[in-house]
Order: sequence, then C-alpha cells, then structure tokens
Amino acid sequence: MEHYATAQQVWAAGMVLFRVGSMVMVMPGIGETAVPARIRLSFALLLALCLGPIVAPSLPAVPDSVGTMAGYVFKEVLIGLMIGGILRLFLTAMTTTGELVSLQTTLAFSQTANPLGAQPSTSLSVFLNLMGVVLVFDTDLHQMFLAAIVHSYSLFPPIKHAPIADAAQLAEETVGKSFALAVQLAAPILIFSLVFNVAVGLVGRVMPQFQIFFAATPLTLLLGLSLFALSLGAIGLVWTQAYEALLHYFV
Repeated sequence: MEHYATAQQVWAAGMVLFRVGSMVMVMPGIGETAVPARIRLSFALLLALCLGPIVAPSLPAVPDSVGTMAGYVFKEVLIGLMIGGILRLFLTAMTTTGELVSLQTTLAFSQTANPLGAQPSTSLSVFLNLMGVVLVFDTDLHQMFLAAIVHSYSLFPPIKHAPIADAAQLAEETVGKSFALAVQLAAPILIFSLVFNVAVGLVGRVMPQFQIFFAATPLTLLLGLSLFALSLGAIGLVWTQAYEALLHYFV
C-alpha cells in the first residue's frame, strides 16, 4: 500500500465510502431498486473519491485495534443509512396520496408493478412516486443531496457518538409530516368524494328504485380523475417545497 497510498489515506477513503455508499444505496433517485447495484456502487465510489480530500481532516487516525475499527465502520454505515432513510421516508407522502386518491375514485384494485418498490401498488401511487423522483432531478434537489452528504461530516463528526435518539425522533416526525402532507395533497379529491357520496345517498333515499350504483361509479371515476388531473401541478409544487424544507435540516 505504501507505494500507492499511505495507511491513513486508505483508511480515510474507506471511512468516506462507508457513509457515502450507505446513503447512496437508499436515497431517492440513484438508490432505487430499478438502478443496477453496480451503477450505485460505482457512483458511491466516485463520490467518495471526490469527497475524500475535503473531509479527510475531520476523520480519525487509523485505529490500533480491530474492535475500534469495526465500531467506526458500523457508526459510519448507520449515519449514512439514517440520512438516506429519512430522505426516502418523505417520498412516501406521494405514495400515500396515490393510495388515498385511489380509494376515493374506486381505483384501489388497479394494481401496477412498482419499479421503485418490491411489490405492486395502485396505479396512481406508482405514477405519483415516479413523478416525485422526476421532480427531485428536475428541480435540482439532488444537488442538495450531495450537499447533505458533505455537511453531514459537520453535523455528525466520525469522532463523536451517533445521535441515535435524535435520529429516531426525526424519523418519527418525518413519518407524521409525510402522512399529514399526503392528506393535504389529496384533500380536493377527499372533499369531492365526501360531497358526492352524500349527494348519492340523498338521491338513493329519494328514489329507491333508481339503480344508483351503476350511475354513481362511472361518475365518481370520471370526476375524481378529472379533479386529480387538475390538481397535479399543485401537488408537485407543494410536495417539492416541503421536501426542500426537509433537506434544510441536513444542509
């Protein structure tokens, strides 16, 4: 090794790769299951080589025992998974929005293979999930991902303990905010469904002989999807702003 790099340089490169690689494997966009693992690993290695000289002064010296080395490695992987996992958790707001809209427009049984997940989801959930990933790259939020990786060495220095309790609290708050945002994004369709079902119920009470189900189902689907299409711009704008606000925790 001494002919190519010192032991400290090899150790610093490995430390950076442990954190960066674990973040890249789970973050939205490049960390999707549809992206081949070799591509993700190559991107993580290239990013680690770029960041190594920048963050090298904040890294610890080569440990003198295997236990200490394993502790550093475990902590770096844990921090990377924590940051990348929280960034991915907020993407579930789009998935939940699609599920809520599907339930209100009778499309809950329309299942589609989800390229971003390991199991089929409703068609609208898959569409909104893909739209969220596209918006991340279209609005240059992925650049804030890279800034979050660099700034993480200031927030979570390798020589200090990993903030497990704070990370758990932030993850809990992120899940709550993502669900609240999903309800907010699906609010137009939820309100429409409530008003429409009340109207259908009144018609059914006034005209018991009328086959209300056969008339209401096509109208629910047509009007619900029309309202969903009209609100797509607002959904993308509100979600992007909320995601950018989340990224400011790490940048």
